[in-house]
Amino acid sequence: MSAGTPVAVVLVAMDDEAAPFLDLASEVGEPEHVGHAVHRNVTLAGRPVVLVRSGIGFVNTTAAGTSAILRHGADVPLISAGSAGGLAKDVAVGDVVLGTRLVNADADARAFGYVLGQVPGMPEAYDAAPGLADAVRHATASVEAQVLREGTIGSGEKFATADLALRLRADFPDMLAIDMESAALAQLCHNFGTGFVSVRAISDLCAPDGTEFLTHVDDAALRSAQVVAAAIGLLGG
Repeated sequence: MSAGTPVAVVLVAMDDEAAPFLDLASEVGEPEHVGHAVHRNVTLAGRPVVLVRSGIGFVNTTAAGTSAILRHGADVPLISAGSAGGLAKDVAVGDVVLGTRLVNADADARAFGYVLGQVPGMPEAYDAAPGLADAVRHATASVEAQVLREGTIGSGEKFATADLALRLRADFPDMLAIDMESAALAQLCHNFGTGFVSVRAISDLCAPDGTEFLTHVDDAALRSAQVVAAAIGLLGG
């Protein structure tokens, strides 16, 4: 497929989350391994996109995001896609969450005067790029049977089961969902001046074990991918 400046870089953590993008793509380039990550040039909604499977967690996603920014430029926006655990009481499995605000749920430097969730020297939270958020809103309206929720997505290095979810709900009462990558990417994009948005579908409600996640992760990945692909169709045209 022809190479060109992509309209976006889409980052997912797992192969399960990359699969629906590959199915939705009209063209798929050969995989290229960059460190632990796998980069592919794909065409989504008629637009050139780089799809990156980063691996799970802060370090893997930051390494993959950094390599993408250095390759394609800080002007190319990054989109975090895939699954997340639902925290808010009225969030349901299958809902798509637009992260208008991203928080590092593991950061705690309150002893030095920072707020919970704030990395020293960084903002208290990171806002989604307005243009990307608007594209997601408009795109969701065109995707059948999608429920879009907007608000805070948190990220941490622990898979959120019941006990951790109770603490997160107490510490971050406005947090809709929790994943293991988005806030790290939001900080990276803040540092580079790169546009960023996270679009995650709820795969589980932070149940006592990982069974609910394993049951619904494929559906959540598809729902996120459908919205992201539709939003990409509104970019760069």
